[in-house]
Amino acid sequence: MSKFKKKRGKTTPAISTASLPDIIFILLFFFMVVTVMKNSELKVDVSVPEATEIQKLVKKSLVSYLYIGRPMKNYQSVYGTAPRLQLNDKFATIDDIPLFLEKEKLDIQEQLQPLMTASLRVDRDVTMGIVSDVKTKLRKSGQLKVNYSARKRAQALK
Repeated sequence: MSKFKKKRGKTTPAISTASLPDIIFILLFFFMVVTVMKNSELKVDVSVPEATEIQKLVKKSLVSYLYIGRPMKNYQSVYGTAPRLQLNDKFATIDDIPLFLEKEKLDIQEQLQPLMTASLRVDRDVTMGIVSDVKTKLRKSGQLKVNYSARKRAQALK
């Protein structure tokens, strides 16, 4: 007769968590390296007007911002006090808008390009002359989805 031993008390060994902090720091470092923050330094003074009927934009990654306002005090010695157009981080002219839009379209997928929106952040004290010129250039460039940025009015007028 043969002897059979029963395996009592033997369990599977616990999973070692010694390398877990290393894995977490590697993932953290990876996401810190590949994350891109879009920061544009505002060079024009923009105080957006107030509105009562406001809708939030759904996909902010498909929005290109055009800032219109008077240059900040540290830029007034170079650019004057007349309202200026800012595209991304630099001052631009109205003729630079088509090239700006094409560069913005290259950054997104081709099927999402028709959903792209141009958002005008216009100072409340700027006259409509420069705004209508920008809108005309946007229309001629094929950018028909235009949005005006505003903040919500505290109380609606009755």
